[in-house]
Amino acid sequence: MDPVAIVLLLTTLVVVFLVASTVRIVPQARRYNVERFGRYRRTLQPGLNFVMPVADRINTKLDVREQVYSSQPKPVITEDNLVVNIDTVLYYQVTDPRSAAYEVADYLQAIDQLTVTTLRNVIGSMDLEGTLTSRERINAQLRTVLDEATGKWGIRVNRVEIKAIDPPQTIKEAMEKQMRAERDKRAAILHAEGERQAKILTAEGTKQKDILEAQGTQQAMILRADGEAKAVERVFQAVHRNNADPKILAYKYLETLPHLANSDNNTFWVIPGELTEAVRTVTTAFGDHSAMGLPTPPQPEEATTANSAQRSDGGRAPEPEAESRPPLDAVTAVDEATKQAAAAVNDAKAEAEAARTPTVPRRAKRSDD
Repeated sequence: MDPVAIVLLLTTLVVVFLVASTVRIVPQARRYNVERFGRYRRTLQPGLNFVMPVADRINTKLDVREQVYSSQPKPVITEDNLVVNIDTVLYYQVTDPRSAAYEVADYLQAIDQLTVTTLRNVIGSMDLEGTLTSRERINAQLRTVLDEATGKWGIRVNRVEIKAIDPPQTIKEAMEKQMRAERDKRAAILHAEGERQAKILTAEGTKQKDILEAQGTQQAMILRADGEAKAVERVFQAVHRNNADPKILAYKYLETLPHLANSDNNTFWVIPGELTEAVRTVTTAFGDHSAMGLPTPPQPEEATTANSAQRSDGGRAPEPEAESRPPLDAVTAVDEATKQAAAAVNDAKAEAEAARTPTVPRRAKRSDD
């Protein structure tokens, strides 16, 4: 082979190698740190870049996008001496590639250890309940400490989240019992409130029912009383308008007398004192109707005078004169009316005796006044 051709071939290969070593293409969201003879030279930006072959070399390639780092659960002791395992999630971003490459050897490990120490400081001043209910506070304190510490490393911590807090198994069981007791308590309270509301509504309904029934009874009694009053008023007006004879009134009085004892609640029955007057009126009516022109029986004043004279004569009753005696038809009518009144009284007493109880004696009181 011709030596000249070999030299040309070698020269071409060297030129191609040098050109390839000179050109560097950096992808988007990437940063390359360039060293010249072992010393940091510059950071290549995304796009086409040229470096000095042989003298310059790429030391580190960094991704400047926001990264997510999930650490392993770390044991942390709370203020009440309980060991809990806390798992955190870290969101960070490389802001200075040179500092991230040369200020710290492994920034992920450094951030992880700093997170653990910060958690122990924060959780150590809180009890278990505060730890479980104060995640926002813990996150804010972690972010503040990590942001201050990682600033010189060219790292910006955007967000720190506590992914899980795992207390011991015995604490979990106790917490479950507590939660169950709280739920039972709330259920009992709600049940009691429901019963209370139900009783209140029932009482209000009963009250409204009683009020409405009382109002209905009141209206019915008022209407019934108005009806009876109008009926009595009409009867009274009819009697006075027609100028009823006292004989008719006395007869209606005797006709109504047996109905006085019809009530089942009567314990005794009183015979009105006007009975004799009514009988006398009916007797007079029958006497006048059967024997025209015969003398009328003496008035109550004359009977009183005759009784006084009888007492002054020593209790002997004067012999009635033949002309003052009522005729036979009048006597018969009086006897008949007396028998009817006595029968009515006996019927009323029998009904009262049948209605009363054996232990409560009932008496029939008769008043001749």
